Amino acid sequence: MKISFFGSSLVSSYWNGAATYYRGMLKEIAALGHEVTFYEPDAFGRQAHRDIDDPDWARVVIFPATPDGWRRSLDAAVQSADMLIKASGVGVFDLELENAVAALPSRLIRIYWDVDAPATLEAMESDPQHHLRRAIPCYDMVLTYGGGDGVVSAYRSMGARHCVPIYNALDPATHFPAPANARFACDLSLLANRLPDRETRVDHFFLDVARHLPGKSFVLGGSGWDDKDASANVRKVGHVGTADHNAFFGSALATLNVNRDSMARYGFSPPTRVFEAIGAGACLITDQWAGIDHFLEPGREVLVAADGAEVAEHLAALDPEQARSIARRARARILSQHTYRQRARQFNDLFVASSSRIEAAE
Repeated sequence: MKISFFGSSLVSSYWNGAATYYRGMLKEIAALGHEVTFYEPDAFGRQAHRDIDDPDWARVVIFPATPDGWRRSLDAAVQSADMLIKASGVGVFDLELENAVAALPSRLIRIYWDVDAPATLEAMESDPQHHLRRAIPCYDMVLTYGGGDGVVSAYRSMGARHCVPIYNALDPATHFPAPANARFACDLSLLANRLPDRETRVDHFFLDVARHLPGKSFVLGGSGWDDKDASANVRKVGHVGTADHNAFFGSALATLNVNRDSMARYGFSPPTRVFEAIGAGACLITDQWAGIDHFLEPGREVLVAADGAEVAEHLAALDPEQARSIARRARARILSQHTYRQRARQFNDLFVASSSRIEAAE
């Protein structure tokens, strides 16, 4: 099967939290015998911040961020593909691409892969004229990387023929325990880009905790935080490339996950950072959201906090041996149940079923 995939970026994680998900999923999909071509725009300085070379398991096509650029790439993809996937959040010409893919001939399997379903659905619900309301019923399937039954029901109400979550997972070949790095050493770390619908939660779950625990040390990684007010015990280290993720997560006593507002509301939306951190051997503290127990056992494999006060309580009570035990149990659980190899098999099974439905319809 020849698969053409339009996404934000495969080769750069710069302002692109979906990079790990794309890499993990597509590498394992290719390993099942599919031929993958990834189309990404030359936008947002990502090509200047590449953190991997073109992989041997996918062909990468970088197109100019212009009307002619996306159209030429789509025309080329249509000529060679059996399946065409448009991911959400490409960042440029999303509306045009989503409408164009929806209008493609039915000989192609057309997939809308939403890597931020809660935000997409909230945008659709607030705008009766949103273009995806017309486009989604034309796609053969909607895949999401989270959201559970709430997202599936919402997409079905928007006319989706089929909607299936394929959750984030771990690629043990890229995220694994690594030696600690003094640059990232602290009691609590957080790796997250500064985004409007996450910032207030970062304030409550991380920065306020640092202010109330002056004797503890904190490291904040990610883009956009340079001018953010923080207490003296918070070190900002800026963008952390994927090559340093293992050291980042493994250098702290514990690392924190803070979901964005919409993801927390829908639940069942573990971001890539959860699996990356646990794969790297970190003890994880996460904000509370519905469905966490589907992936990890609270109290035994992950520490869950309803607010900043509970983050502070966990951190104050945590000792190195306890942190190592939690991290060890969590990594064993993720390796046994939540790897991209397992997710790719799920995708493959869906693809076989989808092909059968299309052939029957014809």
